[in-house]
Formats: sequence, C-alpha cells, structure tokens
Amino acid sequence: MRILGVDPGLCITGYGLIEAGPRGLKLIEAGVVRTSAKDDIEVRLDRIYEGLAGLMREYKPEVLVLEQLYSHYKHPMTAILMGHARGAVCLAARRSGAKLVGYAATRIKKAITGAGHASKYQMQRMIQDLFNMGKAPDPPDISDALALAVAHAYMTQKEPVARLTLKVNRGNR
Repeated sequence: MRILGVDPGLCITGYGLIEAGPRGLKLIEAGVVRTSAKDDIEVRLDRIYEGLAGLMREYKPEVLVLEQLYSHYKHPMTAILMGHARGAVCLAARRSGAKLVGYAATRIKKAITGAGHASKYQMQRMIQDLFNMGKAPDPPDISDALALAVAHAYMTQKEPVARLTLKVNRGNR
C-alpha cells in the first residue's frame, strides 16, 4: 500500500510517500511544496494543489494522511490559514481517488515514539532513525509528513511492520 503523509502549510507543505508491504516500509519520496508569501492566496493554493496532484498522478498513493486540525484559541488565524492549505490537499486527494484519513497529533506521536506528547525533536529523530538517514529531514515539515504516513502504516497493518528499507529522493516539487 502506498501512503502519502502531508503536513500542509501556506509557505511550506511537507510530504512523505512510503510503501508499506510484507517486507516493511520503503521511503519512496519526500520533499516540500513551497509558495511565496508575496503571492495572492489563490496562487499559493493552486501551487499546493498542483504540486500534490502531480505527485499523486505519478505515484498513485491509495491513502493520503493529514493531521487533524487543531488550533489554540489564542491563535485562531493560524487555523484559518491552515484550513486553506488543507482544503487544497483534500481536493487533491479527492481528485486522485486516494482515501483521506486524519489522526490527532497525539495519536501520531504515540504511534511513532510511544509518547503522545513527544517533542518535535523526538519525532524528527525517530523518523531519521526509522529510515536510517544521516541527518533529520530538513525542513521539519518533511519529517512531520513522513510521521503521518508511518503512523498510518503502523496503525492499519494486521502484521507487525518488518525491517525498514530505504530509497530517498529529496526532490523539491
């Protein structure tokens, strides 16, 4: 099963595509879709949509995983802006035929590190270790996206996931 994890943001949308199978997890591709704060929002959303739609056409993931939206009451604008980017991601999933799945951040963290309140650094290190990377993916949006995909694989596999294999393409879409 091919699983695409996406960490949506208006400036940087991270993505991580893995394949989960009987031989374990295989990293297919990971990277970011970048937009410019100077552009109008409709241009930025189109860039996010087109970047992910192209990736999905090429690799045909069965599932797209997003973190459920959460925003602190002191920062409602963050949730609104994130909602725009999430909308572009959800549309790309719908048009590609991929199943859209969402998990709470604490559930993702628990699946990856064993602790529901793990730090961003702990998450990055776990992804780095899981895929035997020399250094943590940069920017961190990539490791967040990979964590989504890996957590979904862990939570949906009937059999325990076997030893990981790796093939990395760090292209920038």
